[in-house]
Amino acid sequence: MRWPLVILVLLVALLQYPLWLGKGGWLRVWDVDRQLQEQREKNRELEQRNAGLEAEVRDLKSGNEAIEERARFELGLTKPGEVFVHTPRQKP
Repeated sequence: MRWPLVILVLLVALLQYPLWLGKGGWLRVWDVDRQLQEQREKNRELEQRNAGLEAEVRDLKSGNEAIEERARFELGLTKPGEVFVHTPRQKP
């Protein structure tokens, strides 16, 4: 009476192995799902960054205001009659 029970338990364990630990098992599915969520978050961040860069390119192509603003802040350029004053930041 004991041997059939042991054989049955072993058969159930052998059938459960691929379900939990096999190539398409639950553990692998959970891991792939976690990786998928991480990649979707990265893609969302990159899409937002791309949208910002695209808007900046449109501004630079269409108007002079964006170009003038960049020239003033990044290069320190001034209009005729203006005086550029640079105040260095103090270290905390």
